[in-house]
Amino acid sequence: MENYLTIDVEDYFQVAAFADIVSPADWGGMEQRVEGNMAAILRLLKSHGVRATFFVVGWVAERHPEVVKTIVADGHDLGCHSYWHRNIYDLTPEEFREDTLRAKGILEEVSGKKVVAYRAPSYSITAKSLWALDILAEAGFTVDSSIFPILHDRYGIPDSPRFPYPLSQPGMKEFPISTSLFFGKKIPVAGGGYFRLFPYWFTRMALRKINDAEGQPFVFYLHPWEIDPAQPRFAKATLLSKFRHYNNLDRTMGRFQRLLNDFQFRPLPCV
Repeated sequence: MENYLTIDVEDYFQVAAFADIVSPADWGGMEQRVEGNMAAILRLLKSHGVRATFFVVGWVAERHPEVVKTIVADGHDLGCHSYWHRNIYDLTPEEFREDTLRAKGILEEVSGKKVVAYRAPSYSITAKSLWALDILAEAGFTVDSSIFPILHDRYGIPDSPRFPYPLSQPGMKEFPISTSLFFGKKIPVAGGGYFRLFPYWFTRMALRKINDAEGQPFVFYLHPWEIDPAQPRFAKATLLSKFRHYNNLDRTMGRFQRLLNDFQFRPLPCV
């Protein structure tokens, strides 16, 4: 079964875990590591003959256009991951519309491709920001992958469907981040911090359960900074933020290689 591989292209200093100590005004002065990390991911995918959907932050695309061009040249699909990587529920509808259109325009100009897939920063389309879907539909997006069907302190709609479903906005479809059921409870097992937290044997078992027991593909996600244990560290971050961001960075690349060997992948169906 072909599963959906997605990469959220942002640099280590743009994550929500550090938003309270790193201002966007400071991003330009930070050590930029996204190009090197992306090169490693693209080489690995090419060696496995795997294509993915890359959700790129507009700020990154504007300053590192070669990253976007290489993604497209290698045959991958391109998606929008906002411009400033701010949580949607912290924005007004007008601010969200401006941010989204700015990022979409940059991505389309750099790539020469139409961008119709969107993923919210930190999966921040929640019950209080569902209005964002109307704006995405108006902007021409047909695929969203922003809703996490779990309970979490920063994101999630716990009672939303676990597998792809049509949205109420005409022509739009949601591809939620995947969870696996254990004793009737939804466990997030398909990427990011959860991929680094759980031992690989557990992740593989849980993902196979989605494929084999439920007969469904899963949506997996990863960030370029997650393969980079040498990235600069923020000493002022809270202990929770440090754990979420730095836990098992040195194991991610090896686990990702095993994942590509153990499962089949394709991009999201952006039609």
